[in-house]
This record gives sequence, C-alpha cells and structure tokens, in this order.
Amino acid sequence: MKESLLKQLRELSVDGKVGGLKKPSDQKSLEEWKQSGVRFTASSGKLEQVYYAAVRNLLDCIVPTGGDEPVLQEGGVYLGCWLESTGTINAELLSRFMPSVSEATYRSFAVHQREDGLLPYKLTGQGPSYRQIQLVTPLARSVWNHYMLHAADKNFLQTMYEAMARYDEWLVAYRNTRGTGCVEAFSTFDTGHDLSPRFWHVPDTPHLGDAARVNPDSPILPFLAPDLTANVYCQRIYMARIAEELGQSGEPWLAKGEDSLASLFRYCFDEEDHFFYDRDRNDKLVRVQSDVLLRVMACEVGDRAFFDTMLRRYLLNTSKFFAKYPFTSISMDDPRFDPNSSYNSWGGTSNFLSLIRTPHAFEHHGRHVELTWVLYPILSSFAKASRFAQTVSPWTGDEGYTEAYSPSILCLLDYVERLCGILPTPEGELWFTGLAPYAMDHGEEIAPETGYGRRVDGDSYELLNTRSGSEIYRNGESYIRFPSGIRVVTGRDGGLRSIVGMSVRTVEGTLHYQGSDIAFRVKGNEVLAFGSGAFRSVSDIGIVHPAYR
Repeated sequence: MKESLLKQLRELSVDGKVGGLKKPSDQKSLEEWKQSGVRFTASSGKLEQVYYAAVRNLLDCIVPTGGDEPVLQEGGVYLGCWLESTGTINAELLSRFMPSVSEATYRSFAVHQREDGLLPYKLTGQGPSYRQIQLVTPLARSVWNHYMLHAADKNFLQTMYEAMARYDEWLVAYRNTRGTGCVEAFSTFDTGHDLSPRFWHVPDTPHLGDAARVNPDSPILPFLAPDLTANVYCQRIYMARIAEELGQSGEPWLAKGEDSLASLFRYCFDEEDHFFYDRDRNDKLVRVQSDVLLRVMACEVGDRAFFDTMLRRYLLNTSKFFAKYPFTSISMDDPRFDPNSSYNSWGGTSNFLSLIRTPHAFEHHGRHVELTWVLYPILSSFAKASRFAQTVSPWTGDEGYTEAYSPSILCLLDYVERLCGILPTPEGELWFTGLAPYAMDHGEEIAPETGYGRRVDGDSYELLNTRSGSEIYRNGESYIRFPSGIRVVTGRDGGLRSIVGMSVRTVEGTLHYQGSDIAFRVKGNEVLAFGSGAFRSVSDIGIVHPAYR
C-alpha cells in the first residue's frame, strides 16, 4: 500500500487537479503554488477532491484590489480585503503557499494608510474604507512571521513597521477616550462581531461613519474591549522584535505592551469567572461569554497554567464552547446562544475565522494533542462539504452562510498540513506529523492513508502516513521512518531536532534516521530532543482532557 500511495503522490498533477483557470492572476498564483511543491493525496475517501476544490476556489480569491498587484480577497459575498482577516491571519496562512500574494496583501494596507495614521479596515475595487477599525489578529505578528519564514526584504519590514507605528499612535489618540489604556470599541463592526449578543443595543458602525467618534447618546458605549486591547498588546510585543531586527531598540514597545497587558487585566478580566469581558461606560462588565476568549488567548496573553484553566473551564467544556464541531462563538449555556449557521452571525454558530485563529493559541502553549481534537471533526466536516462557507453548524458540521470564503479554504489547507502534512515554521523548523484524518461521522472514510509533498530550500520532501506507520522521503530517497502518533521536527536542512507526542496514548517504538534505529517512548505533548544519537525529554506538560459539565 505504501508503494502505491507514494506512486500516486509523485504522479499527481496539480494542473490536472486544479484546471479551469479564468484569469492571468490565476496562472501566476498557480505557478507560485507549484513552486512550493505542495501536493496532497489520499488512499481513498473524499478529502483529496475537496482539497483541490479548495485550491481552485483559492485562486479565484486572488485578484488585484485597489492596485495592480493581485492580493487575497475574503471571498464569497465579501468582495474585498479585510484587515481583521484577509490582511492578517488569512495572509499569514497563505504565506506558506503563495508568499508573494501575502506580501502584496500586507503592503496594500500600508499603501492606503490615511495621513492621520488610520489603516483602512477594508480594501475593495472602489477603494479603501476607514469607517471602523475591525481588529482581531495582530498585523505585526503576521508580518513578522512572513518575514521570518521567507527571509523577506528588510525594505518590506521597514515599510510595514512605519505604518504600524503610525497606526498605534492613532489608536492611542482616538480609542482611549476614558484614559484606561484599553482600546475601546465604538461599534459592533469594530471587532467584526456581527449579530453577537455582546453588542446588542450597540450600533453596527461608529458615530456618523467616523472611526474616531462614538455615539454620544449611547447609554453603554464606549466599551473597554478585551480583544482589541489584547490585539494591541500582542502587536506591541512583535513591534519590539521588528524594531530590533531593524537596528532599533525594542524596549519602548515592550514597555507599551506591558501597559496594555496591565490595563487588560485591570479592567476586562473577572477573577471569579476567569473570563474576559467588555466594561461599559457605567463601569459594568458586559457578561457575555463569547469567542473574545479565544481571540485574547491567540494574542499570547497569559502563561500555560492560565491557558490550561481556560481549556478546562471553557474551551474544552462541552457546555461552553466545545461543541461537536468547535468552537462556538457564544457559550452554549448562554440563553442568547443561537446555533443557526445560515446567515452571517457571531451569535452562536462556529465560524471559520475562529478556527484559523485557534492553532496559534494552542501551539503557543504546547497544547498540540488538544488541538487535534479540533482538527479531526473540522476535517470530517470538510470531507462532506460542497462549498467553502463562513460558518459551520456546531451540531451537524454542515456548511452554512456564503461560499468560496477564503478563511474556510485556508482552514482546510492549514489543518491538513498540521495533521498529516509538512509545515514550515517561522522559527526555521519543519513539522512532519504522523497522523491521518479520522472517520468521525458515520464511520465514513475521509483519508485513511495520506501522502503530502513540499519543497523547502531546493529540497523535495514527501511524507506518507499509512496504517503501518509514517515515512519521510527527501529528494526521492527514504529519509526517516517512525510510528504513527508523533510529530517529527527537523530544521529546514532536514536535520532531526526533536519529536512530539501527538496522541493521548503513549507512543513507543523506534525512529529510523541516518542508518540507525533510535528507541523512544513519548507521551502526549511530551517533547523529546535529539542529540548524540538519542532522545531525551525536555518538556512533559501532560494533557488537559475534555470536560462534560
């Protein structure tokens, strides 16, 4: 079976799988995809055909928008590029496949920055729009990760740094009216939380369509917003890294970041609930438990113990956010929870924008096994999908509102790479994960055995995940063999660095590398470093299990 799967992977034609190109930007983007060497195959099941349907739809989402260069669009009914998503987390994921498109997408926001420092919240064919701020994923983190992943041009980094520094000044000047150091929400759309009970009785847009003005007659605005404040905290931490890379001191940014973090906990964190809430103009907490939590966690707030408490009480709790197809946008035990996924809603249903932000929150704290409990059901949902929607039913996994939506397309590509593919990281590592999608729904096969290819620094890598184990090929030759249930971590040069336990079970066996069989025993989330021909444990944090309460 291994030989036939390898043959299938090597004979796979991306052109044949994608086909039907409609415009010149399609062809250019496809060529860049092919340069990455990325290809995916499966022994059976539906996931492979859905995967290449995603690639075709992705190419349709890459078009010139507000300039001559093709950039990533949101897709579906959203004809433009949004800072909260397309211009940050979407482009961050796309950078592993089509880096030139990601870089052009980032630059487009800097190009259209207003003279007073405000970045557009979206770019469309009609031009930039500045009506609201709409922040979620920190732009500086996305820019930094792109720069590190590709050793990008410092001129690009300098351009983005200057734009982001001016934007930070704008936020301080216009979104800190209460003098707390928190970033304030003036409207629902400032956080992209359409129809969320968090913003009931709040206007969708800032006062008179001006991002610097709040409705003076609102009984509750402005909110001290935890997700906006966490965004700026994380933004400033990464701005410090960028400043140092450009030969400047990062200390002023670190100090500003610590101020943001202190304000976040002082005004928005409730000790008893162990949750982050908005604080309204009357100094009352807006007690709606929403995906604000996941957003704050994805901004690297708190240590591992803090995150683990969030897992136990909320994120892995089936009465809170851990639905059959996680994560819901409102806690399921809230009477305002609405699971309907047939319209653009953050009032309950699971959203793909949450799902693509999730991995960073988990992996930042080494919670790799727990993350797979999200990857498995969502890939199972994708395997039966006929389009790429914005929302997914938390109960059934059926696709919901809109189609050809780039966040869900990139979610599929990202989740495949994290579960059973080859993922290059900004830290200079390659992750080869020895798992395969699992038949979660009705026992239907999704992709029981998989093959994945990628080119890195001129070397061609292939990963086979079969029922008998996993094997990495380098430039056509068998390179590393290992049992399923672990992740092999190498440098970009292919040199073995470590392994990670990726299952709740303890995996015991041998890893074949450079002519030697190296024995190991690794628990879930445990990291074994490789050196002097043997493995040694360097981290063993255990597992946080799901809660049914």
